[in-house]
Amino acid sequence: MKILVTGAKGFIAGYLIEDLLNHGWEVVGLDNLSKYGDVEKSYDTHSRYRFVKGDAKDTNLLRDLLEDCEYFLAGAAMIGGITYFHEFAYDLLAENERITASSFDGAIYAFKKAKLKKIIVVSSSMVFESATEFPTKEGYQFECPPPLSTYGFQKLATEYFAKGAWEQYRLPYTIVRPFNCIGTGEKRALCDREVKSGNVTLAMSHVVPDLVQKILKKQNPLHILGNGNQVRHYTYGGDLATAIRLSIESDKALNEDFNLSTPVSTSVIELAEAIWKKIKGDEPFEYISDTPFKYDVQKRVPDISKAKNILGFEAKTTLDTSLDEIIPWIKHQVEIGGI
Repeated sequence: MKILVTGAKGFIAGYLIEDLLNHGWEVVGLDNLSKYGDVEKSYDTHSRYRFVKGDAKDTNLLRDLLEDCEYFLAGAAMIGGITYFHEFAYDLLAENERITASSFDGAIYAFKKAKLKKIIVVSSSMVFESATEFPTKEGYQFECPPPLSTYGFQKLATEYFAKGAWEQYRLPYTIVRPFNCIGTGEKRALCDREVKSGNVTLAMSHVVPDLVQKILKKQNPLHILGNGNQVRHYTYGGDLATAIRLSIESDKALNEDFNLSTPVSTSVIELAEAIWKKIKGDEPFEYISDTPFKYDVQKRVPDISKAKNILGFEAKTTLDTSLDEIIPWIKHQVEIGGI
């Protein structure tokens, strides 16, 4: 089977494309290189992989690339860490809306005129930004208040695009919601700017690389955004790739949405202490709480029973194992100026 993956040079896509190729898929990757530039991937020269430099907002290009694809994973988006939510509030809404509309226009055309079977929409746990029920089940996004951030609101809109395209054009879909992806490959974005956090300057992105960098740069006490009680589900990228592939392949996933996550809840303080011990050993752990960002969700705990029951998916990689892979990679990236 052949699939088009947009946002192919991105963080999650790096894990997904490798997994797809390992399971016999033919993959076309599309990316405009606006986030990381032309980063090398281990599969760049794979015989069943073709990379195309281009923009997902170019609907005619999408139509051409989808001409002989059975599946389309719409992963292209303007995305970043928590600073993005505040610094690019309008662009996250406007740019991602243009990408989404173009992606669905291309998919509807390919479904009607070619052999496309389904579009897979990469949504986000941020659709549950305003959730008050935990664990949060699929479907609750229609019951809880809408997300407050423009990023979360636009991700919710992608799900409505899927709903609308099905209702009007019968375009089949599957929606996947990765929760707090962690792993290697998340380099410094081209548009990132450095900010001060205590005595350390860094291009703030996501919590794991941020904390690792601060500790490697000998920050003590460690500066943490907020009180550290924020709860997340840090899920390894390789596990998420498996879940997304299963959602593509499963007939039971048709017109369904899935929370994809580890079952383990971890507070930011617990995460910080785990990273500290791996780098500093028995050196006493101390931290300072900095003023948090406005859109710093305090609790994000998904119900993952649907993915288990329908897809047979369970995240296997522990946070401890993930950190053993991530920390050396970030250390190397710090040394070469890649992050």
